[in-house]
Amino acid sequence: MTIPDLRPTGHASHSIWLVTDGKAGDLAQVEGLAMALGGRTQRRDIHPRRPWAWLAPAGGPDPREDPRRAGSRLAPPFPDIVIATGRRAVPVVRAFRGLDPATRPFTIFLKDPRIGAEAADLIWVPEHDRLTGDNVIRTLTAPHRFSAARLLALREAPPRAFFGLPHPLLGIVLGGPSKGTRYSRDEIAAFAAGLREALPKAASVVATPSRRTPPELLAALKAALADKPGFVWDGSGDNPLPGLLALSDALLVTADSHNMVSEALASGARVHVLRPRHLNPRLAFFIDALTREERVRPFTNMLDFAGQEPLDSTPALAEAVNAAYSRFRTQRNRRMQAP
Repeated sequence: MTIPDLRPTGHASHSIWLVTDGKAGDLAQVEGLAMALGGRTQRRDIHPRRPWAWLAPAGGPDPREDPRRAGSRLAPPFPDIVIATGRRAVPVVRAFRGLDPATRPFTIFLKDPRIGAEAADLIWVPEHDRLTGDNVIRTLTAPHRFSAARLLALREAPPRAFFGLPHPLLGIVLGGPSKGTRYSRDEIAAFAAGLREALPKAASVVATPSRRTPPELLAALKAALADKPGFVWDGSGDNPLPGLLALSDALLVTADSHNMVSEALASGARVHVLRPRHLNPRLAFFIDALTREERVRPFTNMLDFAGQEPLDSTPALAEAVNAAYSRFRTQRNRRMQAP
């Protein structure tokens, strides 16, 4: 499946496959890195059957998705680069890496593959993960699809849904419970009360929930915003997140998603985080680091519309990938030329 909306910004000669099982959060990262690299990008979603899905990240790939088997979904001709993420993609990446060095693609894995740094040629992990190695790149924030150029284009040509909304505009991005994270009823009530107190400073509000957002949290948000210009996305049509990130003067984001907070930090708007008491320890490390650097502010009942310097690790990650890929090609050429 070709990705039509990825705009090449780097070396257009690159051909890139994105290998995931289709989860939205995983796609956000691999597509974001691919956009920064540039080139011809295709999605190659995998759906391993049992028992291969059970065994991942250990074991081999489902034969239907084994690049070593003729007729598989991942059979040649291979791309220059494979970018993968997710537990089920690990056996596929290992299979790619075990192919003939003269013909195999350069492999990149995003996040800890849980089997060690030898799983791929290059691995990116957030700083709150423990994996280290000579081929491991660590950054505080995650790769994403919202480059400075894309945000600027959205500001110059805003989506229709944002026409006429007065400023300052508050953008709200809601996640929800996940592994190690939960929101109590008391916390939801406190959030709603704090939002009602803070809202007089905002002229309009646009909010986008996720499928994880608890109904109680969404209902509290809608009640607080009942008399405010703007809207809460109902899941129909295009997600307003791109316009929200580009056009908001301040952002309020739940702390339960590394991706969501990373995207918000790239916007240049002041980022406030709604942090539950029970937050995944790795995410707590991430939010604590951002708080110490004054990149985010805990939300209680105050909003700051002053703006801040954008923080985006994606361009630096893309530069590191290009350098590693160049070394990979040089070494491959030397092997092929050796007598």
